[in-house]
Amino acid sequence: MAGFFQQKNLLQSDALHKYILETTVYPREHEQLRGIRNLSKEHPGHLMNLPPEEGQLLSLLFKLMNAKKGIEVGVFYGYSLLNAALALPEDGQVHYSIIAIDMDRETYEKGLPLIQKAGVENKIEFIHSDALQVLDGLIEEGSKEETFDFAFVDADKEQLEEYHKRLMKLVRVGGLIVYDNTLWYGTVAQPDNPGLPDMVERIREALVRFNAWMALDARVDLSLLCIGDGLTLCRRVC
Repeated sequence: MAGFFQQKNLLQSDALHKYILETTVYPREHEQLRGIRNLSKEHPGHLMNLPPEEGQLLSLLFKLMNAKKGIEVGVFYGYSLLNAALALPEDGQVHYSIIAIDMDRETYEKGLPLIQKAGVENKIEFIHSDALQVLDGLIEEGSKEETFDFAFVDADKEQLEEYHKRLMKLVRVGGLIVYDNTLWYGTVAQPDNPGLPDMVERIREALVRFNAWMALDARVDLSLLCIGDGLTLCRRVC
């Protein structure tokens, strides 16, 4: 029996992934999320979108922790941003629930009509800027430290350590920090490969360093999930 499952490798099959999507993910995907996912297919980098099964998992986690305020670094068309905004409760005392940061306003504005149609634009403050500068500014304000329930990062992989240092000051104890694409198409488990494009190899090396660095960070509970392109969950404990 064990040999059969090892030979078939069923848990890593494309057919099983399709089954999960069609059975439990797509039927529950919000109409406007589906709209953003379809809209982004026009972009050559559409794989940068958050996979819908990751979105479903994060939505569940945000609801379980009763999250109300968050930070998103890297927005693209806004799939992950809309996913988070839909998961957060309405709060009449808080106008903006998520600070979303990206250097690319044009791509975000392509998805914005669908965010507006979903009725959650009031939960979002989009900042067109360098993320490290914005995070530094929030820290310098003083009043923003340890006030965020979660942060989601899908941005420059070579800057993840710098993002983490700042987010650990902004996210509260018990809050969640999430990093996307931390398995980088599985290349992090492979030896140096001179055949990889320079950019792919450079990011692979950065993620190998980051994953090893995070494993030693005693300030967080940590789980690196083999979902999508790799999802690192960090719960701040001190």
